Amino acid sequence: MRIVFMGTPEFAVPVLEILCDNGYDVAGVFTQPDRPKGRGNKLTPSPVKTAAIARGIPVFQPERIRKESVGTLRELAPDLCVTAAFGQILSKELLEIPRLGNINVHASLLPKNRGSAPVAHAIMQGGRITGVTTMFMDVGIDTGDMLMKAETEIGETETCGELTARLSRIGAGLLLQTVRAAENGTLVRIPQCEAEMTYDPMLSKEMSVIDWAQDADLVRGRINGLNPWPCASVPYGDGRLKLLRAKRAQGSGVPGTVLEADPKTGLKIACGTGAVEIMELQAPGGKQMKAADWLRGHTVETGSSIMNW
Repeated sequence: MRIVFMGTPEFAVPVLEILCDNGYDVAGVFTQPDRPKGRGNKLTPSPVKTAAIARGIPVFQPERIRKESVGTLRELAPDLCVTAAFGQILSKELLEIPRLGNINVHASLLPKNRGSAPVAHAIMQGGRITGVTTMFMDVGIDTGDMLMKAETEIGETETCGELTARLSRIGAGLLLQTVRAAENGTLVRIPQCEAEMTYDPMLSKEMSVIDWAQDADLVRGRINGLNPWPCASVPYGDGRLKLLRAKRAQGSGVPGTVLEADPKTGLKIACGTGAVEIMELQAPGGKQMKAADWLRGHTVETGSSIMNW
C-alpha cells in the first residue's frame, strides 16, 4: 500500500515510524514549515521532518496545503493518507485524492475533546479516562466517522507532556490495526454522536491563571494539563512562579490559602473543595524542581494566600 503521511510534532513520529517499520511504502511526508525556536530564534525542523529525512522519505512543507499541494499529492498518487497532529485543515479536493481515503489519529475518545489540544483539555477537565481514536477525515474539524478506539487511564499526577508521549505510542499501534483493516476491507465506520460532542479551544497564556475556588480535581488538572505549555502560574516577586505538577490532598480552607508549607509535609493549597499538593514548580529564572527542595530555601507562611507571595 502506498501511503502519504501528514504530521508535525513529536506525537506524530511513532505513527510515521510504525508505518515504515511494517513495510508500508511511505511515498512522502507533509509537515509544517521550519519555525524559529529558542532564544536565538533559529529555524528548526519539526520532529516529523527530522524522522522522515532520517528514513530518506521526501518531505513537503507547504504554508497552506490546500492552496499549494493539490498537484503534489496527485503526483504522489497515494492509496491512503494518514494524518496525526498535522496542524492544517485539508480541503475536499485533497481529501478526494487517496483511493482509500484519509485516516486521522486523534488523541481523545471522540466525539469528546475535538480540537487542537485534546490531551491538555482531557486532563484539565479532571477526568480519569482518555484515549485515541482513528477516524476517516472529512471537511469538518474532527467530525469524520470513527474507526477504532483505545482507552487509557490518566495518572493522577501525569502531565500533558507525559500523557501525550504515551498516547502517541498507543495511537501508533491503533493506527497499524486500522490500516491493516483498511487493506482487508473490514473497517467499520461509526458516525459520531453530535449530542455528545465537545470542542476545546487552543491553549493560550491566559489559561495559566488558576481559579482556586474550583474543586481540587479541576485545579490539579489545570496544573498538570498545562505542563509543558503554557504552565499554570501564580504571581511571585516581579515574575510568575510556575506550578508544574500537583495531586489532590486532604484539607480545606479559604481558596488559595496555604495549608502546609514544609519540606517534610509538602506545599498544600486550599481549593473551593478540598486541596492540592504542589509537587513540582519553577521560580522565575530558576530550574524546575520538587516543591520540597524549593521550600528548603524559601519561607512560606501557613495561612498566607498563594496569590500574595
